Amino acid sequence: MAKPEPRTQDASAPVVWLLTDNKPGHRNQLKGLGNRLRVLAGASTYWVDASCIKVPLWRALLASPPQMDASLPRPDLVIAAGSGTHRLLLSLRKLRGTRTLVVMKPAFPLSLVSGALIPAHDRVQSGPRILLTEGVLNTITPLARITEKREALLLIGGPSPHFDWDDDVVLGQISHLIGHYPDWRWTISTSRRTPEPMQERLNEMAGLRITVVHPGQTHEDWLSHQLSASRAAWVTPDSMSMVCEAATSGVPTGLFELPARSGSRVVEGVERLVRGGYVAQWTDHASVMAGRADHDRALWEANRAARWVLDNGLLPKSQKSSQRLHQGVQL
Repeated sequence: MAKPEPRTQDASAPVVWLLTDNKPGHRNQLKGLGNRLRVLAGASTYWVDASCIKVPLWRALLASPPQMDASLPRPDLVIAAGSGTHRLLLSLRKLRGTRTLVVMKPAFPLSLVSGALIPAHDRVQSGPRILLTEGVLNTITPLARITEKREALLLIGGPSPHFDWDDDVVLGQISHLIGHYPDWRWTISTSRRTPEPMQERLNEMAGLRITVVHPGQTHEDWLSHQLSASRAAWVTPDSMSMVCEAATSGVPTGLFELPARSGSRVVEGVERLVRGGYVAQWTDHASVMAGRADHDRALWEANRAARWVLDNGLLPKSQKSSQRLHQGVQL
């Protein structure tokens, strides 16, 4: 039910519960925020699988906690991501000395929790309990230095409700890049949404300069390792998480061009990242490949969110964490 992150337990360390529905995207956001709270506040983080705990609606409405794992230390902060975790979060909201935080826009009133981290493209009014984030949180840490090796990473998604997917259009742009930069090495990573015909055509491109990686061939830290070895990244815009991960790394990042569907919040979020200078459009591919895609400011929303949590008193600060927070170097 609950699994602590591997670290030496400090009895004085603040305790954070991470309520998960085990969906990869939600878990990735929780892990990114949890990692930064461990660094900045010395927090001990514990995973709680909400799918294993039945919470009747009345418990959520009355803030009546269900029976929990007795080995869990009492939390200072409970963070939840995913609608499947919301009943459990609400049932815990009146635990003595505990604050509650929801990640992404919930269906319940925000007045029921201590705070919320919500992407700006979800069109929620800002307020003292709410931090609007650019895109979604993730586990990537910005690189201190970008490699000079001519290696590029291509992250390929698939059909989605937000963009009109076209195998030929994406393959044409991939071929254009590879053809115009013959002295580069390319790693092409596909996703579970990549259409089978597209996957087969990409497989045919594999060679000395081109490596094609399937989802089953990656591991939890594969993306961060691959980004650290890349001088440029190209991403299909259908996955907000992939776009945000590449942009957070600091590696010059460009977006493949696909027709956007009107009214999509994901499209709006991607366009915000373009306007902010975090990622480049396809028309600026020469700048990305030349390493000139400089950002006006760093995109590291997990770190910004962790600092907001601490600045707003949602988690106690130890003396050590206070020193970390006020050092000249931003962690």
